[in-house]
Amino acid sequence: MALLAEVLVGHPGHILIVALVLLAGWSLLRFSGAVSGPSARPLLWASLAWGMYAAWEALVQLRTPEANIRVDLLLSWPLLGALTLYGLIRCAIAVRR
Repeated sequence: MALLAEVLVGHPGHILIVALVLLAGWSLLRFSGAVSGPSARPLLWASLAWGMYAAWEALVQLRTPEANIRVDLLLSWPLLGALTLYGLIRCAIAVRR
């Protein structure tokens, strides 16, 4: 967990890379025909959530760069983790069918 915090907290560019990787995975699955639209949609939602988190992190860095106690992460990280895991599992199940 400390490694994730070190890589992601305070680095909106790293978070944006995660969002773009998820978006690339969604577009690859969706436009290759491997997965139907509704089955790939949770991966798109996860990508959008990571993109919004990147924007939030950039705003936090802009407004309060000295903040060392981040209560917002207690809500955002579990939500992002759950959305990402759900999207990946849903797409993996759809690809296997």
